[in-house]
Amino acid sequence: MVKATSPHRRMTKLEKKNTLTAYSFLAPNFLGFIIFTMIPVIFSIVLAFLDWSGGSTFTWVGLDNFRFIFKDFSFTKSNLGIALKNTVFYTLATVPLTIACSLGLALVLNKAVKGAKIFRTIFFFPYVASLVAICVCWNFLLMKTGPVNQILNALGFNMTKSWTSSRDLAIWAIVIVSVWRNAGYYMVMYLAGLQAVPGELYEAAKMDGASPWQVFRKITLPMLTPTTFFVSIMLVISCFKIYDVVAIMTQGGPGRSTKMLVTYIFELSFGAEGVATSAQYGVASAVSMVLLVIVLAITFVQFRAEKKWVNYM
Repeated sequence: MVKATSPHRRMTKLEKKNTLTAYSFLAPNFLGFIIFTMIPVIFSIVLAFLDWSGGSTFTWVGLDNFRFIFKDFSFTKSNLGIALKNTVFYTLATVPLTIACSLGLALVLNKAVKGAKIFRTIFFFPYVASLVAICVCWNFLLMKTGPVNQILNALGFNMTKSWTSSRDLAIWAIVIVSVWRNAGYYMVMYLAGLQAVPGELYEAAKMDGASPWQVFRKITLPMLTPTTFFVSIMLVISCFKIYDVVAIMTQGGPGRSTKMLVTYIFELSFGAEGVATSAQYGVASAVSMVLLVIVLAITFVQFRAEKKWVNYM
Protein backbone atom coordinates (compact mmCIF):
# COMPACT_ATOMS: atom_id res chain seq x y z
CA MET A 1 0.00 0.00 0.00
CA VAL A 2 1.44 3.37 -1.11
CA LYS A 3 1.78 5.89 1.67
CA ALA A 4 0.10 9.25 0.95
CA THR A 5 2.49 12.19 0.76
CA SER A 6 1.98 14.72 3.52
CA PRO A 7 1.13 18.21 2.22
CA HIS A 8 3.38 19.67 4.93
CA ARG A 9 6.46 17.56 4.24
CA ARG A 10 9.83 19.24 4.57
CA MET A 11 11.65 20.37 1.46
CA THR A 12 14.84 18.55 0.59
CA LYS A 13 18.14 20.41 0.37
CA LEU A 14 18.03 20.20 -3.43
CA GLU A 15 14.50 21.62 -3.54
CA LYS A 16 15.50 24.47 -1.22
CA LYS A 17 18.53 25.20 -3.38
CA ASN A 18 16.44 25.24 -6.57
CA THR A 19 13.82 27.48 -4.92
CA LEU A 20 16.45 29.96 -3.72
CA THR A 21 18.01 29.96 -7.19
CA ALA A 22 14.63 30.75 -8.77
CA TYR A 23 13.98 33.57 -6.27
CA SER A 24 17.46 35.00 -6.92
CA PHE A 25 16.61 35.32 -10.62
CA LEU A 26 13.20 36.85 -9.88
CA ALA A 27 14.38 39.23 -7.16
CA PRO A 28 16.06 41.93 -9.34
CA ASN A 29 13.03 42.31 -11.59
CA PHE A 30 10.63 42.19 -8.65
CA LEU A 31 12.63 44.80 -6.72
CA GLY A 32 12.78 47.00 -9.80
CA PHE A 33 9.00 46.74 -10.16
CA ILE A 34 8.48 47.68 -6.50
CA ILE A 35 10.93 50.61 -6.53
CA PHE A 36 10.21 52.11 -9.96
CA THR A 37 6.55 51.20 -10.53
CA MET A 38 4.53 50.16 -7.49
CA ILE A 39 5.87 52.75 -5.00
CA PRO A 40 5.55 55.69 -7.48
CA VAL A 41 1.99 54.61 -8.37
CA ILE A 42 0.96 54.42 -4.71
CA PHE A 43 2.69 57.75 -3.99
CA SER A 44 0.92 59.34 -6.97
CA ILE A 45 -2.48 58.13 -5.72
CA VAL A 46 -1.83 59.57 -2.24
CA LEU A 47 -0.37 62.77 -3.72
CA ALA A 48 -3.62 63.41 -5.62
CA PHE A 49 -5.19 64.29 -2.26
CA LEU A 50 -2.29 66.45 -1.05
CA ASP A 51 -0.94 69.93 -1.73
CA TRP A 52 2.79 69.63 -2.40
CA SER A 53 5.12 71.88 -4.36
CA GLY A 54 8.28 69.82 -3.93
CA GLY A 55 9.30 70.99 -0.46
CA SER A 56 9.13 69.22 2.87
CA THR A 57 5.57 70.30 3.67
CA PHE A 58 2.58 68.13 2.72
CA THR A 59 -0.93 69.48 3.23
CA TRP A 60 -4.01 67.27 3.09
CA VAL A 61 -6.59 68.90 0.80
CA GLY A 62 -8.93 65.99 0.12
CA LEU A 63 -10.76 66.40 -3.17
CA ASP A 64 -9.69 70.01 -3.71
CA ASN A 65 -7.22 69.03 -6.46
CA PHE A 66 -10.01 67.32 -8.40
CA ARG A 67 -12.31 70.31 -7.87
CA PHE A 68 -9.55 72.56 -9.21
CA ILE A 69 -9.03 70.64 -12.46
CA PHE A 70 -12.77 70.27 -13.09
CA LYS A 71 -13.58 73.89 -12.19
CA ASP A 72 -15.17 75.66 -15.18
CA PHE A 73 -14.61 72.48 -17.22
CA SER A 74 -14.98 73.08 -20.96
CA PHE A 75 -13.73 71.33 -24.07
CA THR A 76 -12.94 74.73 -25.61
CA LYS A 77 -11.60 76.77 -22.68
CA SER A 78 -10.27 74.76 -19.72
CA ASN A 79 -6.84 73.14 -19.98
CA LEU A 80 -8.13 69.73 -18.90
CA GLY A 81 -11.01 69.84 -21.38
CA ILE A 82 -8.79 70.84 -24.30
CA ALA A 83 -6.16 68.25 -23.38
CA LEU A 84 -8.83 65.54 -23.08
CA LYS A 85 -10.43 66.53 -26.39
CA ASN A 86 -7.09 66.52 -28.21
CA THR A 87 -6.10 63.18 -26.70
CA VAL A 88 -9.41 61.54 -27.66
CA PHE A 89 -9.21 62.94 -31.20
CA TYR A 90 -5.62 61.76 -31.54
CA THR A 91 -6.59 58.29 -30.30
CA LEU A 92 -9.62 57.99 -32.60
CA ALA A 93 -7.48 58.98 -35.59
CA THR A 94 -4.34 57.00 -34.75
CA VAL A 95 -5.73 53.64 -33.62
CA PRO A 96 -7.78 52.70 -36.74
CA LEU A 97 -5.16 54.10 -39.12
CA THR A 98 -2.38 52.14 -37.42
CA ILE A 99 -4.43 48.93 -37.39
CA ALA A 100 -5.34 49.33 -41.06
CA CYS A 101 -1.75 50.08 -42.13
CA SER A 102 -0.17 47.31 -40.05
CA LEU A 103 -2.76 44.73 -41.16
CA GLY A 104 -2.37 45.79 -44.80
CA LEU A 105 1.42 45.49 -44.61
CA ALA A 106 1.11 42.09 -42.93
CA LEU A 107 -1.25 40.77 -45.62
CA VAL A 108 1.12 41.88 -48.38
CA LEU A 109 4.33 40.68 -46.74
CA ASN A 110 2.89 37.40 -45.46
CA LYS A 111 3.15 35.96 -48.95
CA ALA A 112 6.28 34.07 -49.95
CA VAL A 113 7.52 36.67 -52.43
CA LYS A 114 11.07 37.69 -53.20
CA GLY A 115 12.39 40.37 -50.87
CA ALA A 116 9.59 40.01 -48.29
CA LYS A 117 12.06 39.68 -45.39
CA ILE A 118 13.92 42.80 -46.49
CA PHE A 119 10.70 44.84 -46.63
CA ARG A 120 9.65 43.52 -43.21
CA THR A 121 12.92 44.84 -41.79
CA ILE A 122 12.51 48.18 -43.57
CA PHE A 123 8.97 48.72 -42.23
CA PHE A 124 9.97 47.64 -38.71
CA PHE A 125 13.05 49.89 -38.60
CA PRO A 126 11.22 53.17 -37.70
CA TYR A 127 10.07 51.62 -34.42
CA VAL A 128 13.65 51.01 -33.24
CA ALA A 129 15.14 54.17 -34.75
CA SER A 130 15.85 57.27 -32.67
CA LEU A 131 12.57 59.07 -32.00
CA VAL A 132 14.31 62.45 -31.90
CA ALA A 133 15.82 61.85 -35.34
CA ILE A 134 12.44 60.71 -36.68
CA CYS A 135 10.64 63.80 -35.40
CA VAL A 136 13.33 66.16 -36.70
CA CYS A 137 13.14 64.56 -40.16
CA TRP A 138 9.34 64.76 -40.19
CA ASN A 139 9.47 68.40 -39.09
CA PHE A 140 11.56 69.04 -42.19
CA LEU A 141 9.24 67.02 -44.43
CA LEU A 142 6.16 68.87 -43.13
CA MET A 143 7.59 72.40 -43.17
CA LYS A 144 6.07 75.13 -45.36
CA THR A 145 8.35 74.43 -48.35
CA GLY A 146 8.94 70.78 -47.47
CA PRO A 147 8.55 67.77 -49.76
CA VAL A 148 5.07 66.87 -48.46
CA ASN A 149 3.60 70.30 -49.24
CA GLN A 150 5.34 70.33 -52.62
CA ILE A 151 3.75 67.00 -53.54
CA LEU A 152 0.32 68.13 -52.31
CA ASN A 153 0.61 71.43 -54.23
CA ALA A 154 1.52 69.47 -57.37
CA LEU A 155 -1.68 67.45 -56.88
CA GLY A 156 -3.77 70.62 -56.72
CA PHE A 157 -3.94 71.26 -52.98
CA ASN A 158 -3.11 74.74 -51.73
CA MET A 159 -0.69 74.07 -48.88
CA THR A 160 0.96 77.31 -47.73
CA LYS A 161 1.66 76.55 -44.06
CA SER A 162 4.01 74.41 -42.07
CA TRP A 163 2.01 71.53 -40.58
CA THR A 164 3.45 71.93 -37.09
CA SER A 165 2.72 75.68 -36.99
CA SER A 166 -0.91 75.35 -38.13
CA ARG A 167 -3.64 74.90 -35.51
CA ASP A 168 -5.63 72.68 -37.89
CA LEU A 169 -2.77 70.52 -39.19
CA ALA A 170 -0.46 70.19 -36.17
CA ILE A 171 -2.35 67.31 -34.58
CA TRP A 172 -2.47 65.52 -37.93
CA ALA A 173 1.31 65.82 -38.11
CA ILE A 174 1.47 64.00 -34.77
CA VAL A 175 -0.94 61.34 -36.07
CA ILE A 176 1.08 60.78 -39.27
CA VAL A 177 4.36 60.37 -37.40
CA SER A 178 2.79 58.01 -34.85
CA VAL A 179 1.18 55.81 -37.52
CA TRP A 180 4.35 55.74 -39.62
CA ARG A 181 6.47 54.79 -36.62
CA ASN A 182 4.21 52.13 -35.08
CA ALA A 183 2.75 50.41 -38.16
CA GLY A 184 5.83 48.21 -38.63
CA TYR A 185 5.81 47.07 -35.01
CA TYR A 186 2.18 45.96 -35.06
CA MET A 187 2.73 44.50 -38.53
CA VAL A 188 4.97 41.90 -36.88
CA MET A 189 2.14 40.94 -34.52
CA TYR A 190 -0.28 40.55 -37.41
CA LEU A 191 2.27 38.47 -39.31
CA ALA A 192 2.46 36.12 -36.32
CA GLY A 193 -1.34 35.96 -36.26
CA LEU A 194 -1.58 35.26 -39.99
CA GLN A 195 0.97 32.47 -39.84
CA ALA A 196 -1.08 30.82 -37.08
CA VAL A 197 -4.19 30.57 -39.29
CA PRO A 198 -4.61 26.91 -40.46
CA GLY A 199 -3.96 26.56 -44.18
CA GLU A 200 -6.79 24.02 -44.47
CA LEU A 201 -9.32 26.84 -44.03
CA TYR A 202 -8.00 28.68 -47.07
CA GLU A 203 -7.89 25.47 -49.11
CA ALA A 204 -11.51 24.68 -48.22
CA ALA A 205 -12.59 28.24 -49.10
CA LYS A 206 -10.78 27.99 -52.45
CA MET A 207 -12.53 24.72 -53.24
CA ASP A 208 -15.89 26.33 -52.41
CA GLY A 209 -15.14 29.17 -54.84
CA ALA A 210 -14.92 31.94 -52.25
CA SER A 211 -13.69 35.32 -53.49
CA PRO A 212 -10.62 37.00 -51.91
CA TRP A 213 -12.91 39.42 -50.05
CA GLN A 214 -15.04 36.55 -48.70
CA VAL A 215 -11.89 34.74 -47.56
CA PHE A 216 -10.69 37.86 -45.77
CA ARG A 217 -14.12 38.60 -44.29
CA LYS A 218 -15.02 35.07 -43.17
CA ILE A 219 -11.63 33.51 -42.37
CA THR A 220 -8.73 35.94 -41.99
CA LEU A 221 -10.47 38.68 -40.02
CA PRO A 222 -12.20 36.35 -37.50
CA MET A 223 -9.01 34.37 -36.95
CA LEU A 224 -7.13 37.62 -36.29
CA THR A 225 -9.63 38.77 -33.66
CA PRO A 226 -7.32 38.01 -30.67
CA THR A 227 -4.46 39.85 -32.37
CA THR A 228 -6.64 42.85 -33.27
CA PHE A 229 -8.00 42.95 -29.72
CA PHE A 230 -4.49 42.98 -28.24
CA VAL A 231 -3.23 45.56 -30.74
CA SER A 232 -6.19 47.87 -30.14
CA ILE A 233 -5.72 47.78 -26.36
CA MET A 234 -1.99 48.47 -26.63
CA LEU A 235 -2.60 51.31 -29.11
CA VAL A 236 -5.29 52.97 -26.99
CA ILE A 237 -3.08 52.88 -23.90
CA SER A 238 -0.05 54.23 -25.80
CA CYS A 239 -2.16 56.96 -27.44
CA PHE A 240 -3.48 58.21 -24.11
CA LYS A 241 0.11 58.29 -22.84
CA ILE A 242 1.45 60.21 -25.86
CA TYR A 243 4.04 62.78 -24.88
CA ASP A 244 7.41 62.32 -26.59
CA VAL A 245 6.35 63.04 -30.18
CA VAL A 246 4.35 66.09 -29.05
CA ALA A 247 7.21 67.42 -26.90
CA ILE A 248 9.69 67.15 -29.77
CA MET A 249 7.55 68.35 -32.67
CA THR A 250 5.08 70.94 -31.32
CA GLN A 251 5.56 71.34 -27.53
CA GLY A 252 1.78 71.25 -27.27
CA GLY A 253 1.29 74.14 -29.71
CA PRO A 254 0.57 76.12 -31.67
CA GLY A 255 -1.53 77.56 -28.87
CA ARG A 256 -3.11 74.53 -27.20
CA SER A 257 -3.95 72.64 -30.40
CA THR A 258 -1.75 69.63 -29.53
CA LYS A 259 -1.87 69.81 -25.73
CA MET A 260 -2.41 66.23 -24.52
CA LEU A 261 -3.26 64.89 -21.08
CA VAL A 262 0.34 63.88 -20.36
CA THR A 263 1.55 67.23 -21.70
CA TYR A 264 -0.81 68.96 -19.27
CA ILE A 265 0.45 66.78 -16.41
CA PHE A 266 4.04 67.70 -17.27
CA GLU A 267 3.20 71.41 -17.36
CA LEU A 268 1.51 71.21 -13.95
CA SER A 269 4.56 69.48 -12.51
CA PHE A 270 7.40 71.39 -14.15
CA GLY A 271 5.78 74.38 -15.87
CA ALA A 272 5.34 75.12 -19.57
CA GLU A 273 8.41 75.83 -21.68
CA GLY A 274 9.77 79.28 -20.91
CA VAL A 275 7.23 79.88 -18.14
CA ALA A 276 8.40 79.94 -14.53
CA THR A 277 5.55 78.51 -12.43
CA SER A 278 5.48 76.77 -9.07
CA ALA A 279 5.13 73.00 -9.17
CA GLN A 280 1.66 71.62 -8.56
CA TYR A 281 2.41 67.95 -8.00
CA GLY A 282 -0.88 67.29 -6.23
CA VAL A 283 -2.94 68.69 -9.10
CA ALA A 284 -0.76 66.84 -11.62
CA SER A 285 -1.37 63.58 -9.73
CA ALA A 286 -5.11 64.26 -9.76
CA VAL A 287 -5.00 64.57 -13.56
CA SER A 288 -2.98 61.33 -13.64
CA MET A 289 -5.75 59.59 -11.70
CA VAL A 290 -8.31 60.91 -14.19
CA LEU A 291 -6.16 59.52 -17.01
CA LEU A 292 -5.93 56.16 -15.22
CA VAL A 293 -9.71 55.93 -14.79
CA ILE A 294 -10.28 56.80 -18.47
CA VAL A 295 -7.83 54.13 -19.67
CA LEU A 296 -9.34 51.50 -17.33
CA ALA A 297 -12.87 52.37 -18.50
CA ILE A 298 -11.92 52.15 -22.18
CA THR A 299 -10.11 48.84 -21.62
CA PHE A 300 -13.18 47.44 -19.84
CA VAL A 301 -15.39 48.50 -22.75
CA GLN A 302 -12.96 46.88 -25.20
CA PHE A 303 -13.08 43.59 -23.28
CA ARG A 304 -16.88 43.64 -23.42
CA ALA A 305 -16.89 44.58 -27.10
CA GLU A 306 -14.48 41.75 -27.95
CA LYS A 307 -16.98 39.13 -26.77
CA LYS A 308 -19.73 40.64 -28.94
CA TRP A 309 -17.31 40.84 -31.91
CA VAL A 310 -16.43 37.14 -31.56
CA ASN A 311 -20.12 36.16 -31.39
CA TYR A 312 -20.90 38.35 -34.41
CA MET A 313 -18.10 36.90 -36.48
